[in-house]
Amino acid sequence: MPLKFKVNWKNISPVRSLCSVLVILIIIALILAIVTAIHNHKKSQSHSKHHPDPSSPVMSPSSSFLDSLLQSNAVNQKSKGFFIMGDSSVDCGLNTLFYPVLRRNLSLFPCSNGDDSSLIPYFLAKKINLPAIPTFYEQNGTIEGIVNGLNYGAAQSTILSPANGLNFQTLHQQLRQAIETIQLLHLQLGELEAQSFISSSVFYLSIGKDDYINFFFENASFPSEYNGNTELFPRLLVDEMMNALRGLYNEGVRKIVVMGVYPLGCAPRAVVDWYFLTGRNRRRMRVCVSEINEVITQHNQLLNDGIIDLNLELSDAQFVFCDIYQAYIQIMSTPQAYGFEDVRGACCGRGWHGAAEGCQNIENACNQTSTHIWWDFYNPTHAVNSLLADSAWSGQPLGDICHPFSIQGLMKL
Repeated sequence: MPLKFKVNWKNISPVRSLCSVLVILIIIALILAIVTAIHNHKKSQSHSKHHPDPSSPVMSPSSSFLDSLLQSNAVNQKSKGFFIMGDSSVDCGLNTLFYPVLRRNLSLFPCSNGDDSSLIPYFLAKKINLPAIPTFYEQNGTIEGIVNGLNYGAAQSTILSPANGLNFQTLHQQLRQAIETIQLLHLQLGELEAQSFISSSVFYLSIGKDDYINFFFENASFPSEYNGNTELFPRLLVDEMMNALRGLYNEGVRKIVVMGVYPLGCAPRAVVDWYFLTGRNRRRMRVCVSEINEVITQHNQLLNDGIIDLNLELSDAQFVFCDIYQAYIQIMSTPQAYGFEDVRGACCGRGWHGAAEGCQNIENACNQTSTHIWWDFYNPTHAVNSLLADSAWSGQPLGDICHPFSIQGLMKL
């Protein structure tokens, strides 16, 4: 005998009344929308009869609606969105669920302004004449909410999934979110217009830093065959990156910017940790740890080689690699030329070189942020990111760090 549930309407009568009112209001709104649409359609037909345009094809109501969308500020044939994936180089923790809990000993504020306005994607969005890019979780499911782009990135995000269950937003998860967005565009715009928009938009990836910090340097939360292996680990990360890039290509993306990892061996925490690891010999204290930077250099070289191969294999797409490692080294080699005074210490942090405790309170930061290269343990300051963004965009002032062309050149294609 099937189970039956008896609902006591007396206990929920106020809710039922409210629902009834809402249903009536929704029906009235739908009727008004339909009447308005019919009126506008008849009016446009009347206008077409009296003022025909011989060069214009006959349009159906659905295509007229799409045409009005394309002519609006939301989407047009020249629209180019900016879609961002990455780690703390693209997000300050605002897009990371439970970041204050999962961040371990890293900074509560990994960005010098306390928000994404100090990061490279923010500067690039301004150069593209786009507003601040919203996060994936801020979208409202409408075309207007996503045509400028979305930021899927999350602080402490990694390419690989940790084995200990602490699941920071991985590259694979961000890729799934990007594919969801692409599917939504196809549903809202139709296949042709969606593909046109997707292929003209730029997808920006900056990730890998936290894989080295969490899995490689600290030898934690990852299978032992990769921990400390200076050949296998970079290859593993780059292979996963290549898979993600192919995944985006298969979804119709044709313009992709991939950022390298900057010299983590020069970061305050890495230098201080190396000092204690080698017996606290001040004579061995260095500005940068070459052993770490050699691994990062290998990572960036593999990534660059992979981008070259993709450009040859997928000739209808444009993949750009930006070597911010070399740009960073150039800044550190001649800091005074770019207005910097401190190349070792973190602007916001406690202990020797600000490397004992991350930035827990932005009010405790140094007075002159612009004179520091490092904001905290591993992240650059606003001033450094501004220089890197300028060079990635146009090749100045740090030279042509992006290949085969600048991001500005990519936007013009």
